[in-house]
Amino acid sequence: MEVAVLPLQRNLAVEAGANLLETLLAHQVPVSYSCMAGRCGTCRCKIVGGRVLETGPEESRSPMGAGESVLACQATLIESCAIEIPEPDEVVVNPARIVKATVAAIEPQTHDILRIRLAMSKPLQFSPGQYATLKFTPEHIRPYSMACTGAGDGLEFHVRVVPDGRVTSYIASTLKVGDTVRVSGPLGTAYLRRKHTGPIVCIAGGTGLAPVLSIVRGAIDAGMSNPIHVYFGVRTPADIYGAAWLDELKARHPGLHTHVVVASSPGPGPWRTGVVTQIVDSDWQSLDGWRAYLAGSPLMVDAATLLLGRKGIRPEHIYADAFYPSGV
Repeated sequence: MEVAVLPLQRNLAVEAGANLLETLLAHQVPVSYSCMAGRCGTCRCKIVGGRVLETGPEESRSPMGAGESVLACQATLIESCAIEIPEPDEVVVNPARIVKATVAAIEPQTHDILRIRLAMSKPLQFSPGQYATLKFTPEHIRPYSMACTGAGDGLEFHVRVVPDGRVTSYIASTLKVGDTVRVSGPLGTAYLRRKHTGPIVCIAGGTGLAPVLSIVRGAIDAGMSNPIHVYFGVRTPADIYGAAWLDELKARHPGLHTHVVVASSPGPGPWRTGVVTQIVDSDWQSLDGWRAYLAGSPLMVDAATLLLGRKGIRPEHIYADAFYPSGV
């Protein structure tokens, strides 16, 4: 039985029943991975030929064939197949960990957004743009994106308090400085691709600004000189936050351009008015050769994905981890 890993064109002799990720790692094939439990999505790859059996707890255990994507850590080889590894030159390995942290600060940013800073007992290795699961109590668990880069000894998260939200109401009313939080991660595939040298567009909605800040900060720390255009969409002027952070980043990166877009504006201000995807549409005729990072509501992410595809960005170069409202 052989596994041909494309585009590396490497033939691997393996036995049926072997785990795909373990097989790739055993043969030193470059592949990104983290949790190895089907949660982070980092090891997702594409079946080009043949079939594999996806064996995760939520899967039907039916064979998956050519054209379908699969998590390598949850895939069992059942016949000769060809697997395409996305971006084999951008491999990221961040071992999943559970780290104890302490709440260092809870800082209001707007009428419904809090900045949570955590002091970590041990460092958590992650790539800019990824997220982690925060366990405040056994009943209050929620994933949030890091707004920092992991260069220091703390983590930063942005939380929008949702009316009657079980977890966010706890954060707003009960969580206090000094409380213990367990951080599990990293998770997510919308992390910074450091080897890309072309232009970058980032589109954020609401607290989707957090992972975008992480990505831009990571790009600057890595010495990337790419032109970067950040579009930050909010509903009203009262929802704008982080302007000082964006200005600070512009001072550090001459190629960074930021656009704050307010959907409903009562009057003139230092921002643009409209729907953020419409503003991007009006600004650019073509985005061929660009990379895109999206963060926000599923509706915004879906609309931006369709728009950017029409503008020429290849689907595999649009990176997004949409924020779903369940469990807030």
